[in-house]
Parts: sequence; structure tokens; C-alpha cells
Amino acid sequence: MSIPDNSRSDEAIAIEAGDWIARRDRGLTATEQDAFLHWLHSHPRHREALARLDRAWSALDSLAAWQPADGAQPNPDLLAPPRPGRRLAWWTSLAGAGVAAAIALFVWRATSFEPEGVSVAPGVRVIARPERQALADGSVAELNHGGRFEVAFGATERRVRLREGEMHVTVVKDESRPFLVEAGGVTVRAVGTAFNVRRERDGVEVIVTEGRVQVDSPAAAPVAVAKGERARIGMGARPMVTPTDAEAIERELAWRGVRLEFEALPLEAVVIEFNLRNVRQLAIGDAAAGRMKVAGTFRADEPEAFVRLLEASFGIAVERRSEGAWVLRSAAETK
Repeated sequence: MSIPDNSRSDEAIAIEAGDWIARRDRGLTATEQDAFLHWLHSHPRHREALARLDRAWSALDSLAAWQPADGAQPNPDLLAPPRPGRRLAWWTSLAGAGVAAAIALFVWRATSFEPEGVSVAPGVRVIARPERQALADGSVAELNHGGRFEVAFGATERRVRLREGEMHVTVVKDESRPFLVEAGGVTVRAVGTAFNVRRERDGVEVIVTEGRVQVDSPAAAPVAVAKGERARIGMGARPMVTPTDAEAIERELAWRGVRLEFEALPLEAVVIEFNLRNVRQLAIGDAAAGRMKVAGTFRADEPEAFVRLLEASFGIAVERRSEGAWVLRSAAETK
């Protein structure tokens, strides 16, 4: 006979919640998803623990924005970006060492740590990742800075109202309860997928990052929008659906991760900032490339996207070595 959850300790439930978050980060199988939903809905304390821990993981991920004031080098373990399976590896190794309860308690209390806008060097600003919230069904909502939304889940549907701003939603599949996002008179309907919704002054924009959604608007029949497509719905207008390349989506959704903002910084200094935060290392191949000034805002955990931009728009040639660093050279110097 199982022990009722009202007699179990908070730490024991937190450990289970941490295990499910780690598995979800890696990607749930169909069997695991059924087990996860059963666990999630079997007691209100499970949902509460999952939400607290998910906020805590987001706070710990934002340690990528932190550098000790009394050290010349940041801690590379703290600065390592979140990767698929990373939380699972952490949780498994800690549990095996018999200290998962202590870590669970620490993570439980870590939610107040929010290092916003920490500067790590002159000409560099680190913008911490925005709010990331686990919903009652296990879906994850990421809210861009300044955004605001409300949740109204019922027995037959899961409804979210985006009051202002922008949000990205990763939806847990539940065919019996479709997931709806309302924004400015537009409704985006999904079962299990991932998509972005942004309210604008004169309409709503939807970008689908996984799967397919249905967009309902007052002025037209529902339209389907698939992965790699965007729908723009102007006030009183029919939805306009267009394909969008992966790089454009990466740039527009860069707000979802920790970002680096550079103010006319030499490329050699920019490379150092990326290398502190990523396994993929970049190297400067010649002085002309190193002197090139870089300005703009970029995802801290996506050096590949940054390098593609250098190739496409800044006259930088990239030597992609099978092992070791990617070497950046001035295209003029390589001729």
C-alpha cells in the first residue's frame, strides 16, 4: 500500500519533482509522459513542488550571468549553459551520492536568486533569462520581460490569456484537453507542441517551433500553422502565414535564453565572452578579425548562430575544425 502524500516530507516530494524535471529536460517517452501526468495530478503537493523547482532551476541556470568579484576567472561549472540531459546527469549523480535531499532543499530555497543585468566586463552586459513557469499540467511557459498572462485550466480545456507582451509555450500533450492561448481576439489551439505568441500594437504574431497549431481569428476561418512558419494577424484582417528560416526564428526568440549585449567591442573580446559560457570554443585567426568591432545582442549559449551571422554579414571566414576550436579569420586576409 502506498503512503499518502499528506504524510510525506516536503523534501521527499521535492526529490521526485526534481527527477521529473530532469527527465522532462531530456525528453519524455510516451510511457514516461503517462507516468508523469499520473504523478502530477495524483496530489496538489506534486504540482506545487514541480512549480517551485522549475522556478529554482531557471534561477540556477541564470548563474551564467554571474561572475565573482574577487576572482579573475568565473567558475566554468556555473557558467556552463543548460543542455538536454544536463539536469538529469546532475540529479542522477547527486542521488547516487546520497545528497539529493540536501540539493533539493537548496534548490527549493534558490528561487530568490535573480542576477539581472550583471556586467562582466566593460562594453558587455549580461541579460538574464526571462521568467520560466511550469503550469499545472506540466507545460512550460516562458514570458518575455514586461509580459503578463493568466491561466484558466478546466476539465475540458487548458486556456491561457496573454494580456500583454510575448510568451513561448511548450505544451504537454493531452488530447482530451486542448491547449488554448488567447491574445488580442486571436486564439491559438494546440494539443502537444511548442509555439510563440506576441501581442503587437496592431495585431498578433504566432511562430511555431515544434509541431502544428490552429489559429482562430474573428475575420477569417481557422488556419493551420506548422513548424517553421509564422502567422501574422492584423486587426480585422485575415491571417498571413509565411515560412520562416531557422536563423530568423533564432534571432527573434533569442530573448528566451541568457543574452550578451556588446557595445562596439573588438571580436577578440567577444570571443572570450562566448568561450567562458560554451563547450564549443572560438579562436581568432588573424589580427584584422580580432580588431573588428561587434555591437548587438546575442544568445550566450548559441555560438554557432553568432558565427553564422559573422560569415553572412561581417566578412569573416570560419575554419570549422573537426576537433578543437572554430577559427575566425578576416575574409580579406584569406584571399
